[in-house]
Amino acid sequence: MPNPKDVESVPRPEIFDFDGVAMVNAFTDNWENVQNFQARPDDIVVATYPKAGTTWVSCILDMLYFGQTSPERQTSIPIYERVPFLELSIFNREGMNLVGVDMVNNLPTSPRLIKTHVPVQFLPKTFWENNCRIVYVARNAKDNMVSYYHFDRMNTVQPAAGEWNDYFQRFLDGQLVFGSWYDHVNGWWQKKKTYSKLHYMFFEDLVENTEQEINKLCSFLGLSVSQEIKQYITGQVQFDNMKKNSMANYSTLSGTVMDFKTSPFMRKGKVGDWKNHFTVAQNEKFDEDYKQKMKDPSLQFRTLL
Repeated sequence: MPNPKDVESVPRPEIFDFDGVAMVNAFTDNWENVQNFQARPDDIVVATYPKAGTTWVSCILDMLYFGQTSPERQTSIPIYERVPFLELSIFNREGMNLVGVDMVNNLPTSPRLIKTHVPVQFLPKTFWENNCRIVYVARNAKDNMVSYYHFDRMNTVQPAAGEWNDYFQRFLDGQLVFGSWYDHVNGWWQKKKTYSKLHYMFFEDLVENTEQEINKLCSFLGLSVSQEIKQYITGQVQFDNMKKNSMANYSTLSGTVMDFKTSPFMRKGKVGDWKNHFTVAQNEKFDEDYKQKMKDPSLQFRTLL
């Protein structure tokens, strides 16, 4: 029997095709309940491809809505409980019982803040029917790949990352959990053109000017928040502060789901770290592949600041 404290000994799951999207059981085991989820009109969804700034924006939203009325939330409840991960279903895994649908349904807050990594076609239909607000965060593919690689090295819910060269190719082929980055960012971008309650953000803009992005979020959400509070939130959610914050950095899952000895959940939060990983040949191959797959000139990413 593997020692629950030794996450390195936990067997990793296999990836499989799920309606054309690469997935693992932790996100499909409760699928019927996910798809039948009953959204409320004031629900707010944070949608991203994994490792694109989900936790960052979740913390910002939580502080905007509840930072003044219940500030103790930020210091006593982990972010994955304040903003539950809708499709997650880890049941009785080393004592873990994290079932996203149940966690959302048990939220005492209004609005409910809900996280998802599903591609746009998998979002439960009641979110659209109730005209819910959705915040989508996208990150440039090169940095997203690097961040996901280090995450898969330490996250036992997903297949092992393996060697960087192989991982690089799997990213291009869309064979990582939640499928193709290209399909994901493009699918949500196209939806934005027809669905007005979708706010599309870029990780790079958040790094460059966090306060400006918070202003845009407030405008989208119809929140009137004082400049002083916005500045306070901006300070609180800077990467170095969040990395040290046990209620934001997932360290409460260390030793059960995540192996922090291998890599922290929050690693660098930088734009351009891909340059420390890509070889010249990989960069050329990537750029060629990117040109083939990114057909919409209106969707532009920055790989350096």
